[in-house]
Amino acid sequence: MKIRTIARGTFGSFLHNKVILVLSLLFLAFFLLGLYSVLKYKSMTTASNAQQVQGHMLHDMGQTLFLLSGLGSLLAAWAAADSVAGEMKSGTILAVMARPLRRWQFLAGKYLGVLMLMSVYVVGMLGVIFLLTWLGGHPFQTSWWVLLVYPLVRYAIWAAISMFLVTLMNPVAVMGIVAALLSLIQFLVAASSLSDIPTWVRLPLHLALPLTTVVLDESRFFTMTQAALKRYQWSDHMTALAYGLDYALVWFLLAVAVFRYRSLTRG
Repeated sequence: MKIRTIARGTFGSFLHNKVILVLSLLFLAFFLLGLYSVLKYKSMTTASNAQQVQGHMLHDMGQTLFLLSGLGSLLAAWAAADSVAGEMKSGTILAVMARPLRRWQFLAGKYLGVLMLMSVYVVGMLGVIFLLTWLGGHPFQTSWWVLLVYPLVRYAIWAAISMFLVTLMNPVAVMGIVAALLSLIQFLVAASSLSDIPTWVRLPLHLALPLTTVVLDESRFFTMTQAALKRYQWSDHMTALAYGLDYALVWFLLAVAVFRYRSLTRG
């Protein structure tokens, strides 16, 4: 009950957060760019150039969805960091913790509130995918649940990592580290980069950063090609998702362990 109350309060506070408002406006801007691209190519399509134009349209749609996906990672990281640091900076955490509430319950409520926010984001992103593919005249090639669950697990990982980091440093530094990790992961998942890394280095790297692996790299679902949207076995999905959730849980438990000994009066 206590955790749910904190979660609802955290989710409500996000509606008034200026940074999250800016990120929401970026979401709208990326969507409008994708919509403009689809409508432009659709108006250019003729019987003679249909195949070529469709290829360009698919590419631009994939780029739009890739931007929205990356924006979601930043949103999850910032929401998790700010939800904890904001309470400490304002001093309201002292009033909250004065009640019979354990510190792990406080973090769990904050984390659940972030996941509620990201659930709304993922649903919005799925709506964009459906709309763009429908306007572009392309059949939807993958199960809708895949585009809901995989991004949410991914964002759960970023939120947990960010929540751990904010127990040690301020939110601005946290976002700098997250941005650097996002750039590193994007570099590593490129085929040319992976092929240059020895196997004995690549395996520990995948264990340390599972977002560099094929199973949790959600960009394969956003490239809008038949090969990228191929169906996988249920065992593949369950293994990937279970590993992602375990990874997020480890970071959250690390955050709880550090937060137990942190002074609540530090900003």
